This record gives sequence, C-alpha cells and structure tokens, in this order.
Amino acid sequence: MKAIWKDEVIAESNETIVVENNHYFPRESVKDIFLATSDTHTVCPWKGEAHYYDVVVHGEINADAAWYYPMPSEKAIQIKDHIAFWKGVVIQA
Repeated sequence: MKAIWKDEVIAESNETIVVENNHYFPRESVKDIFLATSDTHTVCPWKGEAHYYDVVVHGEINADAAWYYPMPSEKAIQIKDHIAFWKGVVIQA
C-alpha cells in the first residue's frame, strides 16, 4: 500500500493494519520529511487520544492529514506505532 499526496509517496508498506476502513502504516514506513507536528488532538471512545501531523509536500500544507495513537487503548493496541491518513491523501494498492 502507498499513501500519496501531490504526487509524492508519503508512506509505503505491505504490512498496513486496517481499522475502520483506514490503513495504518508502520511508523518506519512513513517518510518524516513530509510530516510536521500538529497541536491537534482528538479522542476516539475505543482507541484513545489521537495526535496529528500536517502533511507537507513542496511547501503545501495539508493540515492534520495524518494521525496516530501514541498510547492506544488495549482494544486498539495493534495500531501503536502506526500512522493513518485522510484529507485527500490517496491510499493505493
């Protein structure tokens, strides 16, 4: 699977974990050069507190387009150290 935005591959892995129709990429498969820390946090009732990254490509910012759970609940422990994408980031096989 690949996560693509603005014709750049942000992440690539054959070992994503699908939860609620979102592909969570192993952290090591995501290119740090395209991520900028965001102050945004949300709470999922069963996964826990999500933290966000802005996706930045060629100077363009896609705010809060990536998220992860640094300390997921026991029910979602399989997505620890994984990142998911949305807001126009295309996931391709």
